[in-house]
Amino acid sequence: MNKVRLGIIGTGNKGLRLGIVGLGNMGAAHARSVLEGKIPRMELAAVCDTNPDKLEFDSQVKTFTRSEELIRSGAVDAVLIATPHYSHTTIGIDALKNGLHVLVEKPISVHKADCERLIAAHTNKRQVFAAMFNQRTDPFFQKVRKLLRSGKLGEIRRVNWIVTNWFRTEAYYASGGWRATWAGEGGGVLLNQCPHNLDLFQWIFGMPKRVRAFCTMGRYHNIEVEDDVTAYFEYANGATAVFIASTGEAPGTNRLEIAGERGRVVYENDELRFMRNEVEMSKFSRTSKQAFATPSTWDVRIPLSGHGGQHNEILCNFANAILDNAPLIAPAQEGIHSVELANAILFSSLQGKTIEFPLDAKAYERKLKQLVAGSKFKKPQKTEKSASDFAQSFR
Repeated sequence: MNKVRLGIIGTGNKGLRLGIVGLGNMGAAHARSVLEGKIPRMELAAVCDTNPDKLEFDSQVKTFTRSEELIRSGAVDAVLIATPHYSHTTIGIDALKNGLHVLVEKPISVHKADCERLIAAHTNKRQVFAAMFNQRTDPFFQKVRKLLRSGKLGEIRRVNWIVTNWFRTEAYYASGGWRATWAGEGGGVLLNQCPHNLDLFQWIFGMPKRVRAFCTMGRYHNIEVEDDVTAYFEYANGATAVFIASTGEAPGTNRLEIAGERGRVVYENDELRFMRNEVEMSKFSRTSKQAFATPSTWDVRIPLSGHGGQHNEILCNFANAILDNAPLIAPAQEGIHSVELANAILFSSLQGKTIEFPLDAKAYERKLKQLVAGSKFKKPQKTEKSASDFAQSFR
């Protein structure tokens, strides 16, 4: 087994040799960023894709058609995994077991049981293991999280997040045989578009106690998985949250509204507003002598602009974590939470009942296997070979 040089952790090394596995939309974009010098101290040393037509690179970049070969080549210190979802688990485990640092695209796995398998493979803590949750670099969401953690909003009572600006056409779903199938992707909008939102959801608000959800399969598109979702969460302190997502609405909405004891925070259209109560609402309701009075508030627009470094900032942070031992923005171990939320939402809808957290990972895995085995859905073109790792991910 080839153990690559974990000794590169520290400030004395000049650079990091990165290999990218999967050259679809995201993998190719990451490759361009590295080649264009946008990621300091990182070089693109190797790439891998099952489609040889995608492997036209400068001779200095080694090319492979099998991830196993790239991982064992000795040409790289770290890999970025940007393949179809199921293979995140198998390729990630292989890379970790062979001593490489790993950055995995979202979601880190399709289901919670696979997340647990992938995380369990990270036994050498000198290996950096990160996830591509680039929305954590957005100053708007960073500020929302800081407001809540500071206590300035008081105890949270209600959260509404409408995320319907994920509009996709029929051509999008036809662009890959693995897309929007139980066997190829393991889900629809929750597993493809919303892992970022669900990661932010748990990153800001924590994990709920239970969920009751309603998912419509192929409401707007000729697909077998969900493209329209409404989920109702309950938290331990009695707070509730509603999460709505769709790929079939245009124009779409992205509105996050948080009601707390000390006021309301609203994020929409690149504007963050904080309407703060002078007195906590529950205290005011007990002490006010007026039947229809409301607490006095002040309304401020928090001045923020831009959306942070996004994907490139995560790549820079990954390199800095390896070379300088910098703290990770998005440790891969935290990726299990967004997957668990997505799984529980789907499981609740499929079972027609409320699902408690923590989710029974084995029960959901069995249900997903049944969906795959019972699928009679046919797509117009052949499934890409890169989805062939799927069976292995179930063990």
